[in-house]
Amino acid sequence: MKKYSLYVLFLFLVLSHTSCAQTENTPPIQTPTEVSYTTELVVPEVEVPWGMVFMPNGSLLYTEKEGKLIRFQYGKKHEITGVPKPYVRGQGGLMGIALHPNFEENNRIYFSMASATDSESGGNTGLYSATLTGNALQDVSLLYLAVPDTKKGVHFGSRIVFDADGYLYFSVGDRGERDLNPQDITRDNGKIYRLHDDGSIPKDNPFVGVANAKEAIFSYGHRNPQGLIIHPKTGALWEHEHGPKGGDEINIIEKGKNYGWPKITYGKNYSGTTITDNRALPGMEQPFYYWVPSIAPSGMAFVTGNKYPNWTGDLLVGSLKYTYLERLQIRNNKVVAREKIADGIGRVRDVIVGPYGFIYIAVEYEGIYRIKPN
Repeated sequence: MKKYSLYVLFLFLVLSHTSCAQTENTPPIQTPTEVSYTTELVVPEVEVPWGMVFMPNGSLLYTEKEGKLIRFQYGKKHEITGVPKPYVRGQGGLMGIALHPNFEENNRIYFSMASATDSESGGNTGLYSATLTGNALQDVSLLYLAVPDTKKGVHFGSRIVFDADGYLYFSVGDRGERDLNPQDITRDNGKIYRLHDDGSIPKDNPFVGVANAKEAIFSYGHRNPQGLIIHPKTGALWEHEHGPKGGDEINIIEKGKNYGWPKITYGKNYSGTTITDNRALPGMEQPFYYWVPSIAPSGMAFVTGNKYPNWTGDLLVGSLKYTYLERLQIRNNKVVAREKIADGIGRVRDVIVGPYGFIYIAVEYEGIYRIKPN
């Protein structure tokens, strides 16, 4: 068990802004109350725990990137059989996971993984559904597979979430082809998609009927989205994505909108050279918030309930690069402060709020921790 006290390490980024875009190096306007807490290791000995979800019976279901789906209950791990073999390459493998909104009736789960059509062409991100019966998957169905395959090992995405109307959203990164995929609605990748729970395409998707368009697309112009959640009060779809060197973004996703990558960005190439001089262009959305420098965000959750009274309504984002969980304090639709939680704990891959209101974080090659207020 590790002890931490929350200290305000970054208090800036509240802005004069256009379309809710926030600029760096603005002065702090609020100091969050200090809170003491402990981090308790709940699930030890994991490798890369990519996605997590609690089942109605209280057991934890989580994915490991190398291809394992694990149910953890009463201190024991149960590996789920029947999981298709993922295409494990670079950032790709078994990734996001979600339960059907009516899971208690149908036992359907959804997961995303890098998939290969053959051994020579490489792979791309696929969305699957299956029935979970005991510790086995049955009736596994591939609902959507991004094309074409590529051997590049980057930017697979991928998170999954259902909204209150039962629509399923999932993210796929640009697969390292920034000049081909994100801005082209006739191509997969660099997109947020929306489907019905059976994989069919909603008739009111924004590009249904558009010549040659990928009709599953809900929004486009994304780089590598690894955060995707529904706001607990507004019902809006929130997303975050990795930028290049600088320019990680949080976006509030709207139907048919273009989020700009790579035509506009607050980041640079990893070499330090310029990608574009444009930070804004007509017809392209500004981020709700962005990080400069990048934190390499992964996982995303709003704090709900009363376990952490001073955090309620705030946004949590894992940092792979700087090995902590970030709390973004949001007031009047603006980020007014940032705070590091569990600084130095490791590469935080995912964060969720459990059924009793406790925060759980998945840390690569460490385990899954619960954050307990003192």
